[in-house]
Amino acid sequence: MMSALGIKTARLTASRFGDILLWLATAFPWMLMTALIVALLSLAPAHAEEAASDSCGGKDLMAELQKSDPAKYASILAEGDKVANGKSIFWKIEKLGLKPSWLLGTMHVSDARVVTMPKGAAEASAGADTIVVESDEILDDKKAMAALFGNPSLMMLTDGSTISQHLSPEENAKLEAGLKQRGVSLATVAHMQPWLISSSFEMTGCEVRRKTAGMKFLDQKLASDAIASGKQVKGLETLAEQAKAMSDLPIELHVKSLIQTLELGDKINDVNETMTDLYLAGNIGAIVPMLKSIVPDQNLSDDDTAAFEQRIILDRNKVMAERAAPILAKGNAFIAVGALHLVGDQGLVELLRKQGFTVTAAN
Repeated sequence: MMSALGIKTARLTASRFGDILLWLATAFPWMLMTALIVALLSLAPAHAEEAASDSCGGKDLMAELQKSDPAKYASILAEGDKVANGKSIFWKIEKLGLKPSWLLGTMHVSDARVVTMPKGAAEASAGADTIVVESDEILDDKKAMAALFGNPSLMMLTDGSTISQHLSPEENAKLEAGLKQRGVSLATVAHMQPWLISSSFEMTGCEVRRKTAGMKFLDQKLASDAIASGKQVKGLETLAEQAKAMSDLPIELHVKSLIQTLELGDKINDVNETMTDLYLAGNIGAIVPMLKSIVPDQNLSDDDTAAFEQRIILDRNKVMAERAAPILAKGNAFIAVGALHLVGDQGLVELLRKQGFTVTAAN
């Protein structure tokens, strides 16, 4: 429920889309989030064959915009073109004396179009000695749950407050109505962190059904296939570190994002489909400009959005690059992380170049 998604020319500090971007950008562990959300919403698991054909029903908003407002469409693409390293999701990493390694930007979804991967990626992952994902804890859901719930403050409001106390009466009514549509009472989520509640609305119903049917999201499938083949799997972060990055942000920002997500309603399916189409086209740089154009303004302060960018994108990019360095020093590794961690002048592609690697688009 997985951005998100280090962008300078299309900075998040100018954005207004809160947690929607997190779905792709933050690479949050959606296997774990699915378990939490299924428990929250009491969804019945679908049969695998039913889930595989389950459509999210979203429409490509960019395709619509191209017809209704060609100038705006062109403007979004032009903004995307300015984003450094924003035109590929698959990269080759080279250094003299080492076998090449590979870097794949992912979406943390079980959509068959995404799981298929771009040309050459399946062969590269199959031939790699080591598979690297954001967190290798996605291979063990019990261990992941224990790690997160070992620190309640990461998931819950531990100051004695309830989510309703952070909302206006009107906002509280919107949340209660949205939860009611999902068969959940406000009391059930009263002490949950707002970003966790928001995630339950951000993940599309079809994605929840696919995952509860046992279908793996891309990163999880890569890791599971690697283990089955006897390969080594390594993680660049822990799930607790990822959750802490979320909980470190001001609660006011998450509350605004929660309300915005509620207001989007079923349009989240369109956002999902549009991001997926841009991802499949390898046009990651256009994702942020697209989101800015279709999501209502939430009047987030510059301080809020700067904190979001720094804590969720840039800080984590640095950690990922530092922890990837000794793995890449051995060569023949395959790294898969959320696509928006790759782009921009502080994205992983650029950070690895600063480490002395030659990084070139492979697709």
